Amino acid sequence: MSNILISNDDGIFSLGVRTLANTLARAGHQVTVVCPDRERSATGHGLTLHQPIRAKEEVDSVFDDNVVAWSCSGTPADCVKFALSAVLKTRPDFVCSGINHGPNLGTDVLYSGTVSAAMEGVLEGIPSVAFSLASFSNFEFQPAADFALRLLPALAKIDFPQAPLMSVNIPPLKTSEIAGVLVTRQGLRRYIEKFEKRLDPRGKSYYWLEGEIIEDIEQPEDINLPPHILTDFQAISDRYITITPLQYNLTDAVIVKHLYGQDFFKQ
Repeated sequence: MSNILISNDDGIFSLGVRTLANTLARAGHQVTVVCPDRERSATGHGLTLHQPIRAKEEVDSVFDDNVVAWSCSGTPADCVKFALSAVLKTRPDFVCSGINHGPNLGTDVLYSGTVSAAMEGVLEGIPSVAFSLASFSNFEFQPAADFALRLLPALAKIDFPQAPLMSVNIPPLKTSEIAGVLVTRQGLRRYIEKFEKRLDPRGKSYYWLEGEIIEDIEQPEDINLPPHILTDFQAISDRYITITPLQYNLTDAVIVKHLYGQDFFKQ
């Protein structure tokens, strides 16, 4: 059985993290939960640097008795840093994040606190997985938690060259209705950004960001990947669980080749 650290961006009392933690703990895994004390969605990889971080162990909590649970005033990335440095006495075998209420597909991963919590684990050399239920209206997290229970032991058997980071999206379906599991590549998603102007009770204006998805854009084929590898958008729409390996090195090798050798001091 594994030693597992779990965090999220939906907050310590969200149904997704409770379902994931309790499912893993009841299967015999050693589970520690350190999550934000409130929802911190779309915080990306932000850190708290200019104010103190407050944390407390949730003794009377909604978690299984075998789960050690902490709430933290910081971001998801703060939570993982705090857990690894101040809570855990031994290094975890996995860092898991989620189960997020809503998908993390395509460019969503750049903003996602869920993915950032998992990425913090990889930065420390720990295999990490971000789990997301690909729906905002469905509240049935158990199929996703059951898949996590099967996935982690399978990952432990693979001899990865380095600690992997994976974003896993689960369609909002019964287990019997899910088509299967596919390894996918990151797609692209385009939004119409809109700021709605509103007035507070004192008549002062404020703005509320609204984003409407208008198109899932097919990403150009990657020369390093077989052409049959679907994007996460394609696979999730076909009722598959998607496993998308990610990396934090954002260097664009194609643009490097175009820039290399240019004389930028030449007038």
